[in-house]
Amino acid sequence: MILCIRKSQCDRHHKAAFEAESIQEVSVESVLSEFMAPSDSESLLERAYVDAVERVDDIDELRTRILDAAYEQFCRMGIRRSTMEDVARLAKVSRITIYRRFDAKDMLVEHVVRREFRRYFDQFLIDIEQADTAADRVVLGFVSSLRAIRGNPLIGGLIATEPDLLIPSMMAGGGQTLATVQKFVAGQLRREQRAGNVSGRLDVDLVAEMMVRISTSFLAIPSAIIDLDDDTQLTAVARRFLVPMLEPPA
Repeated sequence: MILCIRKSQCDRHHKAAFEAESIQEVSVESVLSEFMAPSDSESLLERAYVDAVERVDDIDELRTRILDAAYEQFCRMGIRRSTMEDVARLAKVSRITIYRRFDAKDMLVEHVVRREFRRYFDQFLIDIEQADTAADRVVLGFVSSLRAIRGNPLIGGLIATEPDLLIPSMMAGGGQTLATVQKFVAGQLRREQRAGNVSGRLDVDLVAEMMVRISTSFLAIPSAIIDLDDDTQLTAVARRFLVPMLEPPA
């Protein structure tokens, strides 16, 4: 009896949630802000990176099917125009089933975006393993990052269709997004220092800051001079302007 009552209460909660969905749509602004700026101890960006480093896998097949369907729906119609009913139809489940795993559309969107950045980090770590030197790793990291983010149907699509939201979202939380990525890059540079691949006198925090800001500018503001879809051009830019940063001033 208790279980039946609790299930009934849960179903009423989820029914109210998806009825409210038709009144209040999730905004791209809220998704980007939540992804970039932490609502608790860490941002979704940080969690995605930790998942990649620790090789965290999702073994819930139904959850994976829902995320796959949501990803396909968001890429096809955009986040704003997609509803939980659309996702349920693609996943071949009921809306109640989705709400039992994701309390609101915001949460579903966050997990879809987080999974895409997890895939980006997975590929990034694979790419830099192919390099023999610190300079090569900087170049590969720069090129693969721009390629992966711009080429991702969901993340790249948000940047392409909502470019005016990108910079404000990065500034949210006092620039938490840039700070998170800068921290990651600085960590990579410190590993290079410990391995003796770059000078111990290198100001890794400052260099990481400059590298991240340069990369971010290409994502936020397309270039009329450099073809961002041309890996050869991006490689040349990284060699000329980023690699020299690895040498501390005399």
